[in-house]
Amino acid sequence: MTESTAPERDYRDTLFLPKTEFPMRAGLPKAEPEWIKRWDALGLYEKLRADAKSRGADPFILHDGPPYANGHIHLGTALNKII
Repeated sequence: MTESTAPERDYRDTLFLPKTEFPMRAGLPKAEPEWIKRWDALGLYEKLRADAKSRGADPFILHDGPPYANGHIHLGTALNKII
């Protein structure tokens, strides 16, 4: 193979990268344990269950089968899980 002599292009000027004060990452691995502690302290799960019971709501049941029981895994398998 021959070496390419074309100079490498800096594509940063061709992209729209908005300037924002928000951090680029949410820091979820650090934030989630704090959220769970707060929800536990508030008794959030128990309140949600009590509310559902007081409204007479049926329990939520999700019947989700094996990931690829009808053949080999493919992109449709991922699409089915994402949607």
